[in-house]
Amino acid sequence: MALPKTLQDAIVFFSDDDICINLVASWRWPDGVAICPHCQNNTTSFLSTRKIWKCKACKKQFSVKLGTIFEDSAIPLGKWLMAIWMLANCKNGVSSYEIHRNIGITQKSAWFVLHRIRVAMVTGSIEKLSGTVEADETWVGGKSINMHASKRKRFEMKGGVRDHKQAVLGMVERKGRVRAKVVPNASGKIIVPIVRENVEKGSTLHTDQWTAYELLQNDYVHEAVNHSIQYVRDNVHTQGIENFWSLLKRTIKGTYVSVAPEHLQAYVEEQTFRYNERKNKDNDRGRFVALLESISGKRLTYKELIGYHPGH
Repeated sequence: MALPKTLQDAIVFFSDDDICINLVASWRWPDGVAICPHCQNNTTSFLSTRKIWKCKACKKQFSVKLGTIFEDSAIPLGKWLMAIWMLANCKNGVSSYEIHRNIGITQKSAWFVLHRIRVAMVTGSIEKLSGTVEADETWVGGKSINMHASKRKRFEMKGGVRDHKQAVLGMVERKGRVRAKVVPNASGKIIVPIVRENVEKGSTLHTDQWTAYELLQNDYVHEAVNHSIQYVRDNVHTQGIENFWSLLKRTIKGTYVSVAPEHLQAYVEEQTFRYNERKNKDNDRGRFVALLESISGKRLTYKELIGYHPGH
């Protein structure tokens, strides 16, 4: 199936419901046989009048949405795929209001759709970063003086903030992949195990002169640059991770404006996905496919998203 190359092509392509179903089915079941998500049996038949499958073993019916980020959503598949295309390819992100206006769903639904897509953006990998790796931490959020009293109190209850900002630790291979994680603070107790978990031992590690990184000198070839004097010393710098921070903050401040601390990691994962797919040889289409391949086995309910706990 020839996929669209541009946003204009995608709008036309995803307007056909049958094409959307066949597209998602082809990525979920590349062998051409639908697998029952209830009993994992492959003896299934397609009911064309209802656009669902029926399992001949357990007799249960299922749609292509079941077992994916689309599960239990009444939003047409074509609108879901348009939202995926936009979020995967808009360099500075896309707001729920923009999705609401462009694909014709409510802003509340658009907000939920975007968060579900961000779950699929968390690809994960057991392969550690290697070679020359830059590590740095940054702080994301607004100044306390600009916050409503209730929001300021919520930040204070979470702890580990500086002027009501949240710490984020990032690591990037020189001209390669990036990984970033929201952390309680930038102490050595927090930073050291995360770097060890994500960076291959023996790699060259470039950082600033924050004392926490000195604890990693026995594990890596550690080089630090003193930012109070210079930003580059020969080949030693942290400009790669600084560039990622610039993209992240531009996305949050310019597009999303205000991000609740409990959702910050989702926005970090969104920017991480786009950064790691920036050199995809198929450009927009390639990034869309990379994201579509991650929709299965992931689900986020609205209650989980808002932190709803019955009886609390």
